[in-house]
Amino acid sequence: MKTIGILSDTHSYLDPEIARHFKDCDEIWHAGDIGDADVLRQLSEMAPTVRAVSGNVDHGEVRRRCPELMIFETGGVKVLLTHIGGYPGKWGRGMSKLIADNSINLVVDGHSHILKVMPDPALGVLLVNPGAAGRQGWQKVRTIVRLTIDDNEVKTLDVIHL
Repeated sequence: MKTIGILSDTHSYLDPEIARHFKDCDEIWHAGDIGDADVLRQLSEMAPTVRAVSGNVDHGEVRRRCPELMIFETGGVKVLLTHIGGYPGKWGRGMSKLIADNSINLVVDGHSHILKVMPDPALGVLLVNPGAAGRQGWQKVRTIVRLTIDDNEVKTLDVIHL
């Protein structure tokens, strides 16, 4: 079993509460708009594996270190991690084909600052957008997500309000 902490849109602010919620995570995934590269350093102190993509506001070191899109497998689940991906019924340009061509099981994105957990039965994929963890933006509630993967599928998913 793997425990994954998921966040997005920190915009250089990493709430101290995140460390408490992600302390037992095997991996942390950041879906872009990281801000300062120090956020990546702080996350690497919380979990042995950190996967992060750059977002539309990222630049400099973050842009050099983090690709715009990652496809990987963990715990038997094929994951697509990006910043701007859309959601079922409103996927971004080329996303449906990318999901289908790569047999993706789980799409994780950010950008909207809106928490979304939605299945797409047509593509056989689950979308997770953890909302925004940072203070910048219009969101009234800051959120992160914690999920477990076991036996090649997402078993539990918890939404955490900061």
